[in-house]
Amino acid sequence: MSAELSSKERMEETPSGGNSKNSGNSKKNFIDESIDWIKSIVVTFIIVVLVFTFVARTAIVNGSSMVPTLTNGDFLVLWSLFYTPKQGDIISANCDGLDEVIVKRVIAVGGQTVDIDFSTGEVFVDGELLDEPYINNLTLNDEGAFDYPITVEEGYYFCMGDNRQGSKDSRHPDVGLISRDDILGKVVLRLFPNTKFF
Repeated sequence: MSAELSSKERMEETPSGGNSKNSGNSKKNFIDESIDWIKSIVVTFIIVVLVFTFVARTAIVNGSSMVPTLTNGDFLVLWSLFYTPKQGDIISANCDGLDEVIVKRVIAVGGQTVDIDFSTGEVFVDGELLDEPYINNLTLNDEGAFDYPITVEEGYYFCMGDNRQGSKDSRHPDVGLISRDDILGKVVLRLFPNTKFF
């Protein structure tokens, strides 16, 4: 009888031992999966940081100087990797004179000559009248930064807001010509409030 009980007890112990082993495997699998998830999150975070440090950046429009193209509070994505500003690009730049980051449109690059007829609001680059369907109003305000015409120095850019009568830009002595070193990148995407590519 005792032999039978011992045998039965051994039979009952076997499943119990098996369950313990399965439970241990489940815990190990859960830990392994958790570690994999953590690794994935960390790698993703590092990639995002690298992208927004060396490839793309973000900026927020402050004010109405780029109306109607951009408005106050627009959240922008900038492209900076291997970027060379071109005429017509919308850029974001550090401006020491205003102690803020500004968003403006490139009107002329180094070596080009800018002339503005403030009586008619017409802007000329290298003697040619600019076609500017994007502006909100005419360029009638001379803010006193330059005597026109002006030839832009190499490595610098003449930039203005699209809302010409409500923009402090290269026409103003606090802004003047914008150095390439101060340009953060080209506006390529507005994420908020309405998504739009540029």
